[in-house]
Amino acid sequence: MITVNVPIPGRPYDVLVGHGARSELAGLLPAAARRVAIVTQPGVPLDLDVGLPFERFEIGLGEEHKSLATIESLCRGFARMGLTRNDVVVAHGGGIVTDVGGFAAAVWHRGIPVVHVTTTLLGMVDAAIGGKTAVNLPEGKNLVGAIWQPSGVICDLDALATLPPRQWRCGRGEMAKYHFLVGDDLLALDEADRIARCVEIKAAVVAGDEREEADHDGGRALLNYGHTLAHALEIATHHSLEHGEAVAIGLVYAAHLARLLDRIDDAAVQHHYDVVSGAYELDTTLPHGLDPDALVTLMGRDKKAVDSLTFVLDSARGVEVVTGVDPAAAREALDRMAAWR
Repeated sequence: MITVNVPIPGRPYDVLVGHGARSELAGLLPAAARRVAIVTQPGVPLDLDVGLPFERFEIGLGEEHKSLATIESLCRGFARMGLTRNDVVVAHGGGIVTDVGGFAAAVWHRGIPVVHVTTTLLGMVDAAIGGKTAVNLPEGKNLVGAIWQPSGVICDLDALATLPPRQWRCGRGEMAKYHFLVGDDLLALDEADRIARCVEIKAAVVAGDEREEADHDGGRALLNYGHTLAHALEIATHHSLEHGEAVAIGLVYAAHLARLLDRIDDAAVQHHYDVVSGAYELDTTLPHGLDPDALVTLMGRDKKAVDSLTFVLDSARGVEVVTGVDPAAAREALDRMAAWR
């Protein structure tokens, strides 16, 4: 078992990574808890032993259920159950479950504890770590949410044996992002160490900038590398493109935009393809039939944007947050990407 501490000032917590890690769940629950609300989805692998009376709440499959309507349904269920602020939510599933379960915990009685038991690679290396919880609106992804740190996170590697190939690709999209943030050859590590290293990278960034309040030269916003186009693609394709798949495309798009702005050279653009497509075996092609101007509009709704288009872009100094990007440049980078050899 590997334990990674997320050193949030005043409320640190542990992430447990390993086969059979779910057996440690009871030890992560708050001592005052008397009841557990388990938020999950149909078909989520691995039974849980919470050691306390519990009720199970299933949410629907797919991004359309990552909504305010689902939050209302869960909270009304918590009310019928009589869940108090001393009790605990356990979010058991992938990124949708930890986002929704975490947000429900954040708003129920103005905040009750939550423990994440994540069962997908994407959840283990990204979604369950760091306290970001949110739901979608028709206008954009993750626009309504809260920062609500869990009391602990369990990454039971037994669950990964059940993942279909597409879910593996989604997780690898986020892993590729970490490659560009720190340069580690994550694929050289064994499974447990690879996942634990991703957790360590995210934990270090989150601990230094929990609420994404750092200046635009760094901080937690750097974790959104590749995500500005990715979120636009998810909305534009009505979520037929999964998050990690969209991030993979977003990473190479960010390289093209950085090249257009003379931040990197052609060799650096090719390096992005070599990593994302070559090493991580992910598709880097823009979906057919999308309106580039509509994608630029959607990118303008990204949460990082305050009064202008904002991207996380590579440079000779490393990855940085760049504000004030001309929409015409964002549009041209889409054209360059489509025409790349």
